[in-house]
Amino acid sequence: MARMITIIGPTASGKTALAAALAARVGGEVISADSRQVYRRMDIGTGKDLADYEVGGVKVPYHLIDIAEPGTRYNLFQYQHDFLRAYNDVTGRGAVPVLCGGSGLYVEAVLKGYRLAPVPENRELRAQLEGKSLAELTEILAGLKRKNGSTMHNTTDVDTAKRAIRAIEIETFNGENPTAGADIPAIDSLIVGLDISREERRSRITARLRQRLEDGMVDEVRQLLGEGIAADDLIYYGLEYKYVTEYVTGRITYDEMFAGLEIAIHQFAKRQMTWFRGMERRGFAINWVDALLPTDAKVDIILGWYGAEQ
Repeated sequence: MARMITIIGPTASGKTALAAALAARVGGEVISADSRQVYRRMDIGTGKDLADYEVGGVKVPYHLIDIAEPGTRYNLFQYQHDFLRAYNDVTGRGAVPVLCGGSGLYVEAVLKGYRLAPVPENRELRAQLEGKSLAELTEILAGLKRKNGSTMHNTTDVDTAKRAIRAIEIETFNGENPTAGADIPAIDSLIVGLDISREERRSRITARLRQRLEDGMVDEVRQLLGEGIAADDLIYYGLEYKYVTEYVTGRITYDEMFAGLEIAIHQFAKRQMTWFRGMERRGFAINWVDALLPTDAKVDIILGWYGAEQ
């Protein structure tokens, strides 16, 4: 069975293009590890960059993109099982799986084989938490994580009160049901991180945000709202969908949207890097490659590492 290669890095570091180029060279297929690219018709705001999957006129197969409807709540438990099906499908055909994404929790969960269970809604708990501020909810969550010894649910995942309440619900359930959940095998993988300076990362984020707005990100949100998806459901997805929805519904101005979103994405990228550094402390060996190198050069370096370990 071909060993998996995992590509991680902060937003705007060029993960998708690298993963696709790498997969094209090794006869591989890309498995996405992005918590929002699972949603159909949420293309520009999630940065699917589907054109990147065509390399030298060849279409690289990809998985776990466009598998859920907007307005639904796709979660880590579902991702683990969907990943395993995709992984077994790819390896069963003799192809190299290339895992690619910036959702650190998703990546870590499948590499380590987190033992998870589908967590039911706890209406009594939700009633107790209703009306609490995000700061209060974050403090409650931190206490539960310490008690459970959990590394799940960092601030990247709980940037709204609704998401924080769900995280508390999950941590509460896991604390009360420590043996719940199906066994998910850990996956052996070469892990490659894209190393990019803070200044270059910030420059790319701002440029990409402007490009996405020019490409029609506001119209994408208007279309989703026009389908009958509730504004609060789009806001739940955070970042682009939170700020653009607030603009489209008249809660903030265009300038407020741009400024707030730019800051939020910079903060998000910083939290991503914090997560990846935390993975190293938790025992994951991450091989860092300069994000600014030409794509072919990066692929050559990665294949050198990959071949040395076969």
